[in-house]
Amino acid sequence: MTGDGVEGLLRACAPQVLGALVRRYGHFDTAEDAVQEALLAAAVQWPEEGVPDNPRGWLITVASRRLTDLLRAEQARRRREDVAAAWTPAPEGLVPDADDTLVLLFMCCHPSLSPASQIALTLRAVGGLTTAEIARAFLVPEPTMTRRITRAKQRVKDSGLPFGLPPGPERAERLRAVLHVLYLIFNEGYASTSGPRLQRAELSSEAIRLARIAHRLLPGDAEAAGLLALMLLTDARRPARTGPDGALIPMAEQDRGRWDAARIEEGVALISETLPRGPIGPYQVQAAIAALHDEAPTAAATDWPQIMALYEVLLSMSGNPVVRLNHAVAVAMVRGACAGLTLLDDLAADERVASDHRLHAVRGHLLEMSGDRAAARACYEEAARRTTSFPQQRYLHARAARPTAGGS
Repeated sequence: MTGDGVEGLLRACAPQVLGALVRRYGHFDTAEDAVQEALLAAAVQWPEEGVPDNPRGWLITVASRRLTDLLRAEQARRRREDVAAAWTPAPEGLVPDADDTLVLLFMCCHPSLSPASQIALTLRAVGGLTTAEIARAFLVPEPTMTRRITRAKQRVKDSGLPFGLPPGPERAERLRAVLHVLYLIFNEGYASTSGPRLQRAELSSEAIRLARIAHRLLPGDAEAAGLLALMLLTDARRPARTGPDGALIPMAEQDRGRWDAARIEEGVALISETLPRGPIGPYQVQAAIAALHDEAPTAAATDWPQIMALYEVLLSMSGNPVVRLNHAVAVAMVRGACAGLTLLDDLAADERVASDHRLHAVRGHLLEMSGDRAAARACYEEAARRTTSFPQQRYLHARAARPTAGGS
C-alpha cells in the first residue's frame, strides 16, 4: 500500500481506535496521546512491513499497551501502584466491534467548550489531524493551538462526562452542535475568513469526510443527510471559483463545465431522498437551494423565484442575518434591485452583520444592478476594507475600479 493509502487508512481508523480506548479505560486526554503514538508507529512500520490483516485491531493493541504504560507511569508518580495494577491491555483477539466515532463527536462538541475548542478537538480526535495541521488551517501558531486543544481535553475530563451517547433530549441538542461544528469547518475551508487563499480544500474535504461518517452512523437523521448534501453541492463548484492566479470568480461568471458533476449528482440524489422523509430542517433547505443553483445550466436559467421561496422557509426557521442577506439578493433577482436594497436597509440595524464586509458587498452589487455605479463603488471599497481575506479584497477592489454586472 502506498504512503497516501496508509495515511488515509490511519485517518479512517483513528476515531474508532480512540473510541475503543476511551470506552474501555476512560482518560480521554491520555488515551488520545496513546492513539497518536500508535498512529505514528503504524505510519513508520506499515509502508515497509505491510498493513496487518486487522489494522484497527493492531492499532487498538499498540495504543492499549502505550496507554497502560502512560497510566502506570502516572500512578507510580503518585505512589498508587495498586491502582495502576488494575490496568491491563486488551487481549489480542478481543478487539471491540463497536464504532465509537459518533460518541467521540458528541464528546468533542460538549456544551462546556467554545465553538473554537469544539472545532479544534473534533479535528484532532475524530479527524486525526495533527496539531500542526489544525494550526495551519486556522492560521494560528502551533503553540496556541496546542494550548487550545489541551484546555479542551482537560475541560472534557473535568466534566466527568461518561463515555456514551447522551440521553434523548440532550442527544438532539448535542447533535445540533456536532452538525454545526462540521458546518463551520466546511465553511472555513470553502471560503477562508482570512489569509492569502480563498479556500482551503483540505479543510472542506475533511468536513465532508466527517459529515459522511455522521450520516453513516445516523442514517435516519434528515439533517445529517441534509448537511452532507449541502457540502457536496457547494463543494462541487470549488474548481471554478478561482482563476489560475487564485482570483475569485463569482458564480454568475464561473465555467459550469468545471463543476464536479459527480458531487452534484450525489448531492441532488441525497437531498431528493431526504426531503420527503421530514421533518425539514435548515441544512436540508440550504441543500435544496444549492441544488437549484447547481442544476441551472446557466446563471440566467437559475430558478430565482423558487430560491426566494426557500429562503423564506429558512427565515421562518432562523433569524440568522446571513440568511436575511441572501434572501435580499434572491428578492432583488426576482423583484428588482430596489426591493432587495429596501431589505438591506432593515438589515443594517442588525449589529451581528452591520460591520460584516458581506453586507457592504451585497449592497454594492444591488446598487450596481440599479445603475448607481458611484454608490456601488463606495460600497465595494468599504467591503474591501472590512474583509481580512486577500482574494476577497482583490476582487472587491476590482469591482470598485470597474463595476460589472454579476452575482457572487
